[in-house]
Amino acid sequence: MALLVRVLRNRISISQWVPVCSRLLLVSHTQGQWGRALSGTSQLSSTKDSPQPVEEKVGAFTKIIEAMGFTGPLKYSKWKIKIAALRMYTSCVEKTDFEEFFLRCQMPDTFNSWFLITLLHVWMCLVRMKQEGRSGKYMCRIIVHFMWEDVEQRGRIMGVNSYILKKNMMLMTNNFYVAILGYDEGVLSDDRGLAAALWRTFFNQKCEDPRQLELLVEYVRKQIQYLDSMNGEDLLLTGEVSWRPLVEKNPQSILKPHSPTYNDEGL
Repeated sequence: MALLVRVLRNRISISQWVPVCSRLLLVSHTQGQWGRALSGTSQLSSTKDSPQPVEEKVGAFTKIIEAMGFTGPLKYSKWKIKIAALRMYTSCVEKTDFEEFFLRCQMPDTFNSWFLITLLHVWMCLVRMKQEGRSGKYMCRIIVHFMWEDVEQRGRIMGVNSYILKKNMMLMTNNFYVAILGYDEGVLSDDRGLAAALWRTFFNQKCEDPRQLELLVEYVRKQIQYLDSMNGEDLLLTGEVSWRPLVEKNPQSILKPHSPTYNDEGL
């Protein structure tokens, strides 16, 4: 299985995903050690300290059609949001240094490890975009849709039997929602709570080195802090996200995001 992730990353690029937008359908005993190790990351601001989004006011008709499973009128065209969602998901798989995670977190170079790392970054994108009202929540749905399309395509490239692939997809879907709930609860808690969520999901309860948990807790805190510094309008229109290094000298610094490149205004 070695080198598999690198091969898959080279064979699947954003150019293969753009046509998908045109046919996209809506889819819906170590605790003491950890406490000492994580004490150094408590200075990072947590998500619960971030400003809460203002609830978007919608009319009665919009509420009715959304209750029926449809999407009401959004701030921007759905096509632009879908393109931005594609770019944001692509940033999770093409701008993430997977080899650094494999090395620092002592993870095997396997498809499952790739999925766990991708899931963590997708979740952080979802946390950020949920702050952008109804348009942001719609974008979250599209990002998740792209993720499952990608996972299925990679499984086929690997030559996985269709029956086994379908069975594995169902299992991964269940694990996905469990992970999202766990991460949401963890990031709203203190560092120990977030470490517990990462230990259960990211490390599959097999991490015995508190330094690895400390590193990942620090990464999540600083990355969410960085995403919060990005302009919401830019994210909705471009989907361009950059990831900060897993290890850096000053994790509490907030880098100024690059100027965004907007989608074609004619779309």
